[in-house]
Amino acid sequence: MNDTNAIKREKEKWQNRAQQSENMRSVKFTTVSGTPIEMLYTPDDVENINFLTDIGFPGEYPYTRGIHSTLYRGKLWTMRQFAGFGTPEDTNERFKYLLDHGQTGLSTAFDLPTLMGRDADDPFSEGEVGICGVSVSSLADMEILFHGIPLDKVSTSMTINAPAAMLLAYYIAVAEQQGVQPHQLRGTIQNDILKEYIAQKEWIYPPTPSMRIITDMFSYCTKELPQFNPISISGYHIREAGSTAVQELAFTLADGLAYVEAGIAAGLDIDDFVPRFSFFFNSHLDFFEEIAKFRAARRIWAKKMRYKYGAKNPKSWMLRFHTQTAGCSLTAQQPENNIIRTAYEALAGVLGGTQSLHTNSMDETLALPSEKAVKIALRTQQIIAHEIGVANTIDPLAGSYFIESLTNQMEEGVEQYFDKIDALGGVVAAIEQGFFQREIAEAAYRYQHEVDEKEKIIVGVNDFVEDGEQIEIPLLTISPDVEVKQRQRLADLRQSRNQERVEQALLALHQAAADGSNLMPHLLEAARAYVTLGEMCNALVEQFGVYEEPAVF
Repeated sequence: MNDTNAIKREKEKWQNRAQQSENMRSVKFTTVSGTPIEMLYTPDDVENINFLTDIGFPGEYPYTRGIHSTLYRGKLWTMRQFAGFGTPEDTNERFKYLLDHGQTGLSTAFDLPTLMGRDADDPFSEGEVGICGVSVSSLADMEILFHGIPLDKVSTSMTINAPAAMLLAYYIAVAEQQGVQPHQLRGTIQNDILKEYIAQKEWIYPPTPSMRIITDMFSYCTKELPQFNPISISGYHIREAGSTAVQELAFTLADGLAYVEAGIAAGLDIDDFVPRFSFFFNSHLDFFEEIAKFRAARRIWAKKMRYKYGAKNPKSWMLRFHTQTAGCSLTAQQPENNIIRTAYEALAGVLGGTQSLHTNSMDETLALPSEKAVKIALRTQQIIAHEIGVANTIDPLAGSYFIESLTNQMEEGVEQYFDKIDALGGVVAAIEQGFFQREIAEAAYRYQHEVDEKEKIIVGVNDFVEDGEQIEIPLLTISPDVEVKQRQRLADLRQSRNQERVEQALLALHQAAADGSNLMPHLLEAARAYVTLGEMCNALVEQFGVYEEPAVF
């Protein structure tokens, strides 16, 4: 047994000697998030940790060490690359390129008009069609997007939120055309509207009707799409907006708990819908902080589901998550350095036990990724999986004084934020009061100040800068012809479809919104009738209205 009191005394003596005999660098010894880091961690830092109840074994409660007993010895994580640009034809070609080079799942990025529920020929879409993702305005676009890709064999992730129900309806309709039944579909749709109000700002409807749409999707997917995740609760964009790691974790899990409560309030059994929840986290540059964050996430979620909400099914206790390396850590200066940043961030995700991983491309601060950059990003994952040995054992950093102490700190910080959110009346009330927005803005300001003062070094940005640097990597550009082509496709569609069927589908959708019926069957019928995305969204706007964010000072 270790005498922790003796260790504390000896550590204090050692620290005094070390500080007197050695020079210290004049930088802040904190995590990226600002958490102070001790010079040395010893057994006294983990003296209150009980191995069996706090750490445990992989695949067993509280899942600190992972939700699968064999982790990557059984199955490697799903390797994804975010893809989507230009026309559906362009992205379909990129999808096939990635699958041919060893990718095992598709992750779809949509352009801004699609994210906002607007058609390509909407006046507000001008200049944005196909620029930051693929343009999808109707089932006709979705048919082209997944042409020649067997949806019963590929897992598909779609990053879409406010109009997520409409895109899911298009996806189901395309699968039907392929002869693939809904119960065969595997994948995830992001569908996390709460983080839109908190961080990304791509909403349509106010919070209450938005939550109604989401619970309708929970109910429908539980019955019809049992292998499909109807929500991916996203901390990624919260972190990209400037939050700390603790804020990312606390706000994401708080959103998740709000969705649980909404599903229960809608009459669903917690063990029927929560097992299909998935999460989406950012893997930032602070290697150990990120690993601790992932480990703490699983433990916190398991405790809440088991003891606060009374879930009986162990699958409800398991937090499954996708990881994407930090886009906000990439630099336009010396972009090849981003390959190294991404590799370390990806490694943290793997050591944290992720189920799925996306690695950013080196050129993403400058443009949509080129084929060469995408291939390097994918090869990064493959090298981690097959060459460096980290997939051989589960949670290899468990027991580290530093990691376990940091994991505990992360959990304590999250619980403190839960108390603050509860005191404000819950997540929606906190959003309406601007709490999340202020917390993130203050964290982002603190970090930028540290960079400006060189308390944090960003290689190639505020140190190790090269004068007269020229970027010599190929960049992907989107032709203005994309918008012309998409507008013409919509014009042709409006001429060729059965207008009577369109009007009947829209009327039924409007009535369902008014009388409280589940919206998904009506959205699916509208998709089959080639009702456009904008037409479906506008039908619901007539009933639900449009959200306007309160000013936050």
